[in-house]
Amino acid sequence: MLLSAWELNPTFDVAYNLGNTEFQLKKHREAAQYLSFALRHWPLLKGVATLKPNAEKWLSESRAQVGAVGVPVTMAGAEVLVDGKVTGRAPLEGEVFVEPGEHRVEARLSGYETASQTVRVGNGGTAKVELAMTLAKSEVQASTPSGTEAVGGSAPGAGADGPVEKKTPAAPEQRPQERSWWPVIALGAASAVGLGVGVGMTVASNSTNSEARAQQDKIFTAGGGCLASPSFAGQCAELHNAGERAGRLGDIALASYIASGVLATAALTYALWPGRGAEKATALLVLPEPRVDGVGVVMVSAW
Repeated sequence: MLLSAWELNPTFDVAYNLGNTEFQLKKHREAAQYLSFALRHWPLLKGVATLKPNAEKWLSESRAQVGAVGVPVTMAGAEVLVDGKVTGRAPLEGEVFVEPGEHRVEARLSGYETASQTVRVGNGGTAKVELAMTLAKSEVQASTPSGTEAVGGSAPGAGADGPVEKKTPAAPEQRPQERSWWPVIALGAASAVGLGVGVGMTVASNSTNSEARAQQDKIFTAGGGCLASPSFAGQCAELHNAGERAGRLGDIALASYIASGVLATAALTYALWPGRGAEKATALLVLPEPRVDGVGVVMVSAW
């Protein structure tokens, strides 16, 4: 169930639970990968703040049992593999955790030579692998003019002033523009933030509702009520305020879930939309903006 949720929409809470599960199973490499993701995306919400020390402790213990590899790649969008297994596309978010020992790291991208390097890393160690990618030989030849130019004549009777034969250089092959994956990454990250805000607000709303019910039970136990008991006016006012606060938090949580779904849909739509030659956005940032009366969406883009 958790793995299905992770594949559908990786968020900090799912990563936290997966990391905890893998830690309990003593699968420290997997635990470190999930827990490091959870901590990088941990929301600034009081409702989940008490869980963060657990994640930090589990990550520290798991990290001491495994190695880590940082993989900067010169070409964004290149597929990164460790020991033949795909770990993501460049630029990778965070380190790749591996078992102690020797590992082969590769970067692949259509039209470029595969870049690879073998590294050895020990328990708690970190290795940095810089993979510089170059155009494939076929692409370099395609970009070189194939025509030649012959000056002067060599046929019988042709002198220095003979006709000049020229061949028009062949036009370089136009390579399709690579799709930028930054919008997908940004939209996916924003969707995760929106879901995290929704989870946090749901926790806060439930907590406030619990406080309101406790206050209501206290009033009823004392034999009072909020309709005809002036002596309980102060407590009833607190109960009313708690109810309104819980409602606002619930509205923000709902709006966050909706924003998360919209952003995830936008990311999927962009990823599957047919490519075109027009210039694409060079930068895109989409983030939900929680407010007292709901949640808004802030989008910043450079074209």
